[in-house]
Amino acid sequence: MEIVGRGFLAGSLRPLAAAHPGTVVFAAGVSSGHSTSDAEFAREAELLYQVLARCERSGRRLVYFSTCASGMYGAGSRHSREDRPVFPNSPYGRHKLAMEGVLRASGVDTLVLRLAYTAGRTQRSHQLLPSLVAQIRSGSVRVHRGARRDLVHVLDVVAVIDALLSRGVSREVVNVASGHAVPIEEIIAHLEDRLGTVAAKEVVDVADDHSVSNAKLLRLLPAGARPAFGPDYFRTVIDRYLETPPTPVTGKA
Repeated sequence: MEIVGRGFLAGSLRPLAAAHPGTVVFAAGVSSGHSTSDAEFAREAELLYQVLARCERSGRRLVYFSTCASGMYGAGSRHSREDRPVFPNSPYGRHKLAMEGVLRASGVDTLVLRLAYTAGRTQRSHQLLPSLVAQIRSGSVRVHRGARRDLVHVLDVVAVIDALLSRGVSREVVNVASGHAVPIEEIIAHLEDRLGTVAAKEVVDVADDHSVSNAKLLRLLPAGARPAFGPDYFRTVIDRYLETPPTPVTGKA
């Protein structure tokens, strides 16, 4: 497997580097779902065009990471599925949808994985869990009341990718998510419990009651490769994240 990128996802995929020799994984995209930078989007697009051209010449399969957050499906969307129209409400979501369109039109054998909020010890400081941990430790945390987040651990993402590629899954768009969107208040409460501290809350009302279906993912995975998703899965993601102090990286996702 050729891994394009040097950041959080790319580093997490290194254990698979010797596997799936006919596959290129594009893990060099814009890392922040809040990005509005046309320059960042253009850099990702230009690199993706180059990688697509190489895959076309070599006949290799390309794995691309998109998003299943509300920026892609739209805030307030419930049980969002891959076979339904999407209505991106952020520049990042519109950019990712545009890149998906490029892949679809390319003729290259591709697999698009729309990732939920992925957590792991080497992720960058602006991402969800490291940001919340830093705020709680500082004594004050901003609570987006009304927001829900579907957390998935990066090691489960890696295992899912390995299983999908081993089964030869391609020319598909797949949500990689737990299927359980958790109120942000519950995520913060579990973090506080694990960190042994209670932070002051700055409450901001938002309209982001969004959930994602993972039914397609579960259909595609053999039973033995399905992560232990469930209502309390988010707690195990947080616990695994906190086992080792996070070491933010500076590269792209």
